[in-house]
Amino acid sequence: MRLIYLVLATLVLTGCGGEEFQDLRDFVKNSGADMRGKIPPPPSVRIYEPFAYNNDTRVADPFKPRKPESSTSGKRGENEPDFDRPKEALEEFPLESLKMVGYVFKSKVGFAVVRAPDGKLHQVRAGNYVGMNFGLITKVTDTEILIKEVVQDSTGDWSDRNSSLQLME
Repeated sequence: MRLIYLVLATLVLTGCGGEEFQDLRDFVKNSGADMRGKIPPPPSVRIYEPFAYNNDTRVADPFKPRKPESSTSGKRGENEPDFDRPKEALEEFPLESLKMVGYVFKSKVGFAVVRAPDGKLHQVRAGNYVGMNFGLITKVTDTEILIKEVVQDSTGDWSDRNSSLQLME
């Protein structure tokens, strides 16, 4: 009886080991055959060239930006504002916070009415100063105030910048 069970078990195991999954085995074996990766060559190595810093021909601080020699017009501090001049009332506010709310023409002179952030109204005309960047009012019209500001750039030079305040509707 044991012999029959042994022969029967051998036949069952032989039947399971056939070529039933051979197509799956072939697929797995051949799936990566046509996929060849291409690795790019390594980048070329540049030779390090040391830089000798010569303080005689350059600025004392190499990390501070500066203007090229050809772009500097005149001597340093040429447009520097007058720091000893007494400040006017509207110079304590940023120019962006001021609003032109009206225009008055009296004694053949045009005055602009400007509202400060504190709510007060001020009359200004050409020659007055406004804003925190030494803004000189150059012209007042019925729709805008033209202003020439003096600002300091990263190199320490002073330059002019034109701005304006438009009449609020």
